[in-house]
Amino acid sequence: MIAVIDYKAGNLTSVGLAFETLGIDVTITDSPELILNADKVIFPGVGAAGSAMKSLNELGLIDVIRTVVERETPFLGICLGTQIIFDTLEENGGVTGIGIIPGSVPRFQPSSKFDKVPQMGWNAVKQTSEHPIFTDIEDNSEFYFVHSYYPAPSDKSMIIGTTDYADITFASAITKGSLVATQFHPEKSGKVGLKLLQNFVNWNPKH
Repeated sequence: MIAVIDYKAGNLTSVGLAFETLGIDVTITDSPELILNADKVIFPGVGAAGSAMKSLNELGLIDVIRTVVERETPFLGICLGTQIIFDTLEENGGVTGIGIIPGSVPRFQPSSKFDKVPQMGWNAVKQTSEHPIFTDIEDNSEFYFVHSYYPAPSDKSMIIGTTDYADITFASAITKGSLVATQFHPEKSGKVGLKLLQNFVNWNPKH
């Protein structure tokens, strides 16, 4: 069973429709029991970090997410679901994240008026390390982004994909053991995004 975490801040409809297109059943849930017993877990998100962390606290899901990752259950973070697994986030005056990935999530500070914040639209992802999530996906394929903040992991070896925007090269895909997380939205990225989701479903990090 694939569990999609419902923490009242997720892009659940888009994620559900993407998997429906692939012919794959997912369970959208805020049940700690279902999430802990899932074969794979997806942590999506849109919205503000502060309210998302508040919801996770109220639902009792923070320790559940930590346990899922510690058990090495395959885990996919998407956008805000990627950002709040970091230690700290600049959003909302500073938010403490779940702390699974060491590092921070700063805000873009563009020097050019042409670099709008948030970044909204398609941008290339350079694959900096081989990973099963990128199987049969061409390097520098474009994915869909909507964000004002970006992941900055302390351990650069966790970075498997980078993207250029607003005078910086930021981590747009990261991995740690059985966890993989993307700043872009695969569920909104057309065929290439569906391929990445299918790759996640096929991925067995214990082999």
